[in-house]
Amino acid sequence: MTDQAVDTSGPASAAGTEGPSGTAPRQFFGRERELKELKADIERAGLDTLAGRKAARARVLLIAGRPGSGRTALAEELTRALLDTGDYPDGLLRVGLTDLGGAPVPTERTARDLLDQLEVAGPPGADGDELSQLVRAALADRHVLLLLDDAADAEQVDPLLPDNPGCLVVATAQGPLTGIPGVRPCTIGGLDKGSAVQLLAGAIGQVRITVDPLTAESLAEECGGQPAALIMIGGWLAAHPMASVADVTKQLRELPDDAEQSTGVRPLARAFRLVYESLPQTAGRILRLLALAPAGLADAHTASALAGCSVSAAQSTLDDFVRLGLLRTDGAELPQYEVPGCLAPLLQALLADRDRPAEIQLARARLLERTVRQLQSCRAITDPEGSEARRKLAGLPRSLRFPHPEAAAAWLRIRRQALLASARIAVEDGELDTLARRLVAALVRALAVHQGTEAAASDLYGLHGLVLAVAERRELPRERAAALLNLADLDARTGRTREALTRYRAALDAGRAAKDPYATGRAMESVGGAYAEMGDFHRASDWYGRALAQRLTHGELADEARLYGRLGSVHTYAGQYGEALRNWRAAAAVYRRLGDLVAQARALSEAARVQEYAGRPQESLRTCQEAVGWARQAKDVRLQAALELRLADTLDRLGDPAAAGLHRGTAQRLLGEDESACEIRSASTES
Repeated sequence: MTDQAVDTSGPASAAGTEGPSGTAPRQFFGRERELKELKADIERAGLDTLAGRKAARARVLLIAGRPGSGRTALAEELTRALLDTGDYPDGLLRVGLTDLGGAPVPTERTARDLLDQLEVAGPPGADGDELSQLVRAALADRHVLLLLDDAADAEQVDPLLPDNPGCLVVATAQGPLTGIPGVRPCTIGGLDKGSAVQLLAGAIGQVRITVDPLTAESLAEECGGQPAALIMIGGWLAAHPMASVADVTKQLRELPDDAEQSTGVRPLARAFRLVYESLPQTAGRILRLLALAPAGLADAHTASALAGCSVSAAQSTLDDFVRLGLLRTDGAELPQYEVPGCLAPLLQALLADRDRPAEIQLARARLLERTVRQLQSCRAITDPEGSEARRKLAGLPRSLRFPHPEAAAAWLRIRRQALLASARIAVEDGELDTLARRLVAALVRALAVHQGTEAAASDLYGLHGLVLAVAERRELPRERAAALLNLADLDARTGRTREALTRYRAALDAGRAAKDPYATGRAMESVGGAYAEMGDFHRASDWYGRALAQRLTHGELADEARLYGRLGSVHTYAGQYGEALRNWRAAAAVYRRLGDLVAQARALSEAARVQEYAGRPQESLRTCQEAVGWARQAKDVRLQAALELRLADTLDRLGDPAAAGLHRGTAQRLLGEDESACEIRSASTES
């Protein structure tokens, strides 16, 4: 959760020098003493140094202060200055430790975020301990700055600390992080009067300050010197050029305090209320509804869906909010807008007070529906022209369509954090499960098509977990079986075979409850695969046999052939060569019925291997020759060459080196012809 801070991209400066989306260039006022103390603290001797030992971990600098005090801005200014020294050539990593609702972010999520920034793959389904260990391992030989923003306690920070004194950690929190040795908090309050007035002048121009400097100081006092409050008031004054500093100071003084709020929060709350009450009714409603933005991140579509207004109107309103200091933006080509963490509780309270629960739920439903349609459009743009998906895409409003796959991929990358948060929130809410299921399904498809299932495996694991939660809550056995199978597949892929086996068995029970033959067959086959991976070939063959029996009753030839092959493999590993040979022969027969000559040749090749293991080289030779014939008929040159080499090896063992040499020569000739054909095709393509 990020504070609105001193160096905000908020109201435009009086000089008229604006950044993207009408935002001002970054500026930083005051805090010279704090910056000096923090830099000095880096060189301060730690307990290890005093004891004559080499420091075992990275030094931690802590900036403590209330939300809105500018603690995040101070941390950002410090890290910018430190990066300029060149002492941290591997750059800055940054992660937030508190979500918009005020809940601590789990270590699993923060560690995975850091691994993403380090471009290190985190195993899907790994827990926080495993992922934080990967973070520490990745930082063991790097020199980075690590900014941990808005820590709730030391338990959040400690697992992420690098075991490398060449790194430096800058953390922000409301109070001390007891439990981490050697940390001295730099506690900050409001800005001094001079810096506070300078901040106001940057927003409204020096002239309006110069005509009444004492009132400007009084205004800074009314804001408690809090940068977030000063930024909002400066934005309001910039939007009302006819209003004087004295006018706004008087209005602030007349606003009553909320007795339930702590004294330190009241100046920020008064400034927020003054700005909010000056907004038109429609803009005020949009601002309140931004409390529902997933992860506090919004774009024009988010605001449009929540408020039920046009995208262009929403975009204009969001830019106005930035100028008023109510939002932050990155100013990118596809801008994202962030609700400042210090304002989130105020927005949430305002929403609960001004809007009925039914209206709030309707806004959530509109946002989910809009997000589903955007994700469907994001995936559909990758389909070929003229496909059914592209025809449906053409029927969507222009604002929901992407011009090309690259634009869709960029949108998905930028909005990924908000999309994942949207899925989590929708499932946790529990009142819009139908929309939540559609959202998760659309997000899974979009991630898979744009990133690939391997690259997106970690995100997909979490999404399948959300599907499982909804399926169990709604007692949907078919969806439960599908989610369990997907999770188990990812477990198996990352080496957690026993966990995968447990989930495959649970999927089998769910498939039986749903009377779903596909799920039950798939689960039985996967249980067999898990046992095979564990080396229990007896159980593996039993489960493969059960799956095969089900496929035989349904006449699913391709599945039958695959299962015959799997049975052949496990019987081979178990040394049961008679059973293995029978199953490989059966697989070859089914592939022949299917007309898949390549697969038939491969199955016969495996049968020849089994015969060789069984000590029957003459039979192996004849079977391999049969496989060569089918490979030749299928015109698979590489397979034919591989089988010719297999024949050569068998003939060598039979004591016929001359014949073996002929087959090796044939294999070399085939491979040479294949390479020549590839070169010709490549040249033809280039021309």
